[in-house]
Amino acid sequence: MEGTNIFWHESRVCREDREQILGQRGVVLWFTGLSGSGKSTLANAVAGQLNAQGRLTYTLDGDNLRQGLNKDLGFSTAERKENIRRTGEVARLLVDAGLIVLAAFISPLRADRAQLRQLLGKDYVEIFVDCDLAVCEARDPKNLYQKARAGEIAEFTGISSPYERPENPELVVHTDQESLAECVSKVLRWLSATSERYVEQG
Repeated sequence: MEGTNIFWHESRVCREDREQILGQRGVVLWFTGLSGSGKSTLANAVAGQLNAQGRLTYTLDGDNLRQGLNKDLGFSTAERKENIRRTGEVARLLVDAGLIVLAAFISPLRADRAQLRQLLGKDYVEIFVDCDLAVCEARDPKNLYQKARAGEIAEFTGISSPYERPENPELVVHTDQESLAECVSKVLRWLSATSERYVEQG
């Protein structure tokens, strides 16, 4: 039941005030791709480089959030949708605090990613971590593909559940063709060239 006596309270300190202190613009870098494509590895590597530059970041990882905030959710279509919705709301709070947020989620459905874009507006940057399914399956760091092929995991993305490739992402990195360092540089170059979202400190 939705509350009827709930009101939005404005803060005396606004997002612009926090961003001025940090010397950066808040933004959400949303890494989407198949399991094993390298989303978390890339997000963490980018975060490390940004922190080395004096940027304040926070990384949201799908597996990590499922151990806390989203531990009550399974992997049905409805629960995956709720997983992404909750994460989007957390990202919105963090970006309002002026942070550069790096979110690594399979997020396989275009409709869910479209909702994120609607929620976050210009703060949402979709990064498609493109990697051939065969390569992801060969890596299989968690043995998930093997379990899915054996029928031990139902509705596994890329095997028994679809992954809808992004149609208009802000950035595409090919982790089956480019090194991690090349992919990190690609993301950082994009950020540096987009002054509206990322401010270089002189």
